[in-house]
Amino acid sequence: MNSSHHAEHANSLTEPHRVGMLSFLVSEVAFFGTLLAVYIAYIGQTTTGPKPDVLSLPLAILGTVFLVASSFTVHFADHALKLAKPFWFRGWWLLTIIFGAMFLVVTAIEWKGLIEEHGLTIATNIFGTTYYTVVGFHAAHLTVGLLAMLIILGLECSGQLTGKNAIGAELVSWYWHFVDGVWIFVFTIVYLIGR
Repeated sequence: MNSSHHAEHANSLTEPHRVGMLSFLVSEVAFFGTLLAVYIAYIGQTTTGPKPDVLSLPLAILGTVFLVASSFTVHFADHALKLAKPFWFRGWWLLTIIFGAMFLVVTAIEWKGLIEEHGLTIATNIFGTTYYTVVGFHAAHLTVGLLAMLIILGLECSGQLTGKNAIGAELVSWYWHFVDGVWIFVFTIVYLIGR
C-alpha cells in the first residue's frame, strides 16, 4: 500500500459518520460482552425445568450458516457499490437480506419448539431468562439491521444511493458484520460451551 493510499484510508476512518459508527459498535461490544458474561456466570445454575440440552444444535448450525454466508454477500454488495455496479449491488444486498431473514425464521422455529415442546420461556428458570435475553437481543439487532438494509435497497432502487450518501450502505454493512460476529460468540457460548 503506497503512502498516499494509506493516508487516504486513515482519513476516511476519521470522518464523522465512520467515527460515530465505530463508537456505536464499541458500545455494542460492551453490551453483548456483559450479556454473555452473565450467561456464562449462570451456566449450570438451573436446577429445575428445561436445561441447555433442549437447545437444537442442528437449527443453530443452520442459522449460523445463513449468517456466515450473509457476511460474504454483504461484502460483495459493498464492493459492487464502490465499483459503481448497481445490478450486482442489488443482487448481493438482496441475498444478504434473504439470508438474514432465514436466520430469523430458524430462530423462530427453535423458539416455537422450546416453548411448545419443553415449556421453556423467559420466566421458566434462570436458563430460560439468560438464553432468551442473549439470543433475543441478538435477534433484535439483526432485525434492525434488516430494516436498515431494506431502506438502503429502496434508496438504491430509486436512484437515491449515490455519491456522499452511499456511505450509509457501507456503515450498514459494518453493522451487519458486527451482528454476524456477535453471533459466532453467542453460538459458541450458548450452543457449544453452555451445553
